[in-house]
Amino acid sequence: MKISRTPLAAALTLLMSGCMVGPDYHRPPVQVPATYKELPGWTQAEPAATAPKGDWWTGFNDPLLNELEPQVVISNQTVRQDYANYEEALAEVRVARASLFPTIGVTGSATRARSSTGSLSSSNANFGNFQRINNSGSLEGSLNWDLDVWGEVRRTIEENAATAEASEATLANATLSEQIALATAVIDLRVSDANIDLLTQTVAAYQHFLSVVSDQDKAGTIAPSDVITARTQLETAQANLINLGVARAKYAHAIAVLVGKNPEDLDIPHSTTMPSLPSIPVGVPSTILERRPDIATAERQMAAQNAAIGVAVAAYYPTISLSALDGFTQSPLSGLLHAANYVWSLGGSASETIFDGGARSGQVAAAKAAYDAAVANYRGTVLGAFQNVEDDLSGLRILAEQADALQRAVTDATRGTEIAFNEYQAGTVDYTTVATAQTTQLSNQQTALNVQEERLVDAANLIGDLGGGWSASSLHDARHPERAARAASDAAASGAAVASAVPTAAASDANAASAGNAGSASPSQPVTP
Repeated sequence: MKISRTPLAAALTLLMSGCMVGPDYHRPPVQVPATYKELPGWTQAEPAATAPKGDWWTGFNDPLLNELEPQVVISNQTVRQDYANYEEALAEVRVARASLFPTIGVTGSATRARSSTGSLSSSNANFGNFQRINNSGSLEGSLNWDLDVWGEVRRTIEENAATAEASEATLANATLSEQIALATAVIDLRVSDANIDLLTQTVAAYQHFLSVVSDQDKAGTIAPSDVITARTQLETAQANLINLGVARAKYAHAIAVLVGKNPEDLDIPHSTTMPSLPSIPVGVPSTILERRPDIATAERQMAAQNAAIGVAVAAYYPTISLSALDGFTQSPLSGLLHAANYVWSLGGSASETIFDGGARSGQVAAAKAAYDAAVANYRGTVLGAFQNVEDDLSGLRILAEQADALQRAVTDATRGTEIAFNEYQAGTVDYTTVATAQTTQLSNQQTALNVQEERLVDAANLIGDLGGGWSASSLHDARHPERAARAASDAAASGAAVASAVPTAAASDANAASAGNAGSASPSQPVTP
């Protein structure tokens, strides 16, 4: 095979066969346990169940949550910020990729000038200075090409692409985090409504108690202090009921901000239903490496730092470039494009730094240290992920045991209030015994609600800590930034369509209420004697 000996062909051959200095990326190993320590105490989902996909929040069976969660993707400002950051990262890939190609330009010029030769000779002194007008011009194309012989540009593309993929994973993590935050806020709101219902019923019961005690006081059969005790119980419950409105308002405001609305623009009606505790398949620990977007972010950042080492190493090698010029130049201007006025040039250059005071070695050392830091961050993120899941599993297991114990305590406390009031009416105990029983009953009921809230929040956290159905395989190859940008845009448009198709919360809550109270707002109703 005959090889062209022209400088351009030689440069192209060198470019195509050029190497990439620096280390190739290989994901470092991490220690992964065979199973979760807390898993034996966890109730698994049905064998056919798989990791939660897509709309994981539907497992809570809450109409408000089903309406608002899709809006997080399109309206949450944190998510929108990370989406813009991802677009910026993709643009940086395009900028780096452009350095693989030559820069081509065109230049045109035209000049009209008057020149003077001064006095030509004494024989023409009567004619003064001789003057001449010249017209000249040029039209030239130029090419400049820095050849990526050592792979510096390709390593830069590799670095920027990995950074863009890390940005996409960060976007996914922000979306999941904001969705979990919304689920938590809705759970808190529902528990706040349940507490309001509980205290409303408690106030009604205490009003009845006070009415009975007041009648007995009028009959002169009890001490006046019993009336004061009963009234104090009622007034304390009324004050606590009023205070619950503060917490509920804050939860509602937080929900509005999470879906990108002003608090005044979102009115959430009171609900008498509680979210359901979802069934969550946990899987084996090794799957979490592909299911958590924060782990994917750390892994892609590690890949980017590895490529940065190659960029730093490439500085040790000479820079090789080509330049070419092609066009026409003429003076006078007439006949500019005539073949006789055609000019061209082709050249190459190489430059190498001989001494830099250790700057390049320092840059390589810094890049390697940054890579080591990224590896430590990746391994730490993985360990933290395992800890998160273990914490969630242990919390759900222990809280389930506590909920069972509290349910028994609520039943006994409710029965104790009934007995104490009957004994009071029989004259065998004073009202202090009744008040103590009432306080114990209410305290256990409120604690049971708080534990129910903690279980629901822990379930939401477990879903988030397992990745919420996300997969690292959904990351787009940022080496093709235009394609990745189109995919991200299509996903955003799809999310907007889903959000617009969801019914309003008011209608959903109304429908749920008309269907019946499927979930009790309180673990037990106060006893009304």
